[in-house]
Amino acid sequence: MIVESRLNRVRVHVRGASLDALVVTHLPNIRYLTGFTGTAGAIVLLPDRCLLIVDFRYLTAAQDLAATLPAGTIDVEPVPQAYDLTIVDVLRREACKRVGIEAAWLSVSRFNAISTGLAGGAPTPLRANGPTPVLVPTERLVERARMIKDAAELAAIREGGRRISEIARGLRDFIAPGRTEAEVAADLEAAMRTAGFSRPAFETIVASGPNSALPHARPTDRRIEAGDSTVLDFGGVYDGYCVDLTRTVQLGRPSAGLQRLYDAVAKAHEAAVAAVLPGIRPSAIDAAARRVLEREGLGEMFRHGTGHGIGLEIHEDPRIARETPGLPDDPVEPGMVFTIEPGAYVPGTGGVRIEDDVLVTASGCELLTDAPRLMTIDL
Repeated sequence: MIVESRLNRVRVHVRGASLDALVVTHLPNIRYLTGFTGTAGAIVLLPDRCLLIVDFRYLTAAQDLAATLPAGTIDVEPVPQAYDLTIVDVLRREACKRVGIEAAWLSVSRFNAISTGLAGGAPTPLRANGPTPVLVPTERLVERARMIKDAAELAAIREGGRRISEIARGLRDFIAPGRTEAEVAADLEAAMRTAGFSRPAFETIVASGPNSALPHARPTDRRIEAGDSTVLDFGGVYDGYCVDLTRTVQLGRPSAGLQRLYDAVAKAHEAAVAAVLPGIRPSAIDAAARRVLEREGLGEMFRHGTGHGIGLEIHEDPRIARETPGLPDDPVEPGMVFTIEPGAYVPGTGGVRIEDDVLVTASGCELLTDAPRLMTIDL
């Protein structure tokens, strides 16, 4: 079963950290481990049990979910008053000593409240002969497992990639002189919903003319003009999983400066995709794209990373970027899915970005998005 496999993969990391339990509060991690999709909840993951903590709004749904799994896979724990009080009571009841918490996701105030409760300050007196659990901050225990997508996840991402590519193949129908960036963005988001996406994965970017030199420009009321390059960065959530794609559409004949950007970014994209192999470090993939742009004199015009992991969240591990002290740069492995999105942005000229989603395979990578990468609209 998928849920059992995911729970056991994370338990390996929990044991490796010498923990008796892991408290999971980040909703995407809760969904990954159990399939639960409510807007509130928590998990206490034990060596042989998974306790899904939910309030009255989700109790029936959680119990129905647990009933679809083999007995004992998930036990539902109702919240009588408040989540943190319930977490404290569960940890005491289960006699946990070293309890991992998600340092990136549990606020300081919640950490303090749970710590106080475990020390006997609330909600019920600490048993005289019981252990006093200690909270241990952890990093990426669930996210480490999430980096390697299983068959169900890959099926959702592949289908999302197919659908977003189909929309991208029709981008020429969205762009025309006189249309505003905001109008194009609204039409793209409507197209994603029509295509079966539950929502956009992030705020759609439509950046034309001088705005295309801004990597994360928001759509404005600027009207697209002949000669503009227009960067369109959009993505959707399909069956819970994010896909992400960027294309740059040229309206009419490009200037010499824009043509130089198009050619250089296309080569950088190709070089980065070719560099994706099991065992290569993310920073080396980033370097493959960056070297191309540096040779073209555009290194300083490429300031962001070459890519990012995608899955239940639009930005997750691995990070495809320059090596940075304190941040992971572990070799990529088969089953990882991330974007390749080099770009070059020159104020006064414009910008170009090309982005695709790739899956690391045993021998290289599989492109999950396949729309034409350079698009020109003749006028």
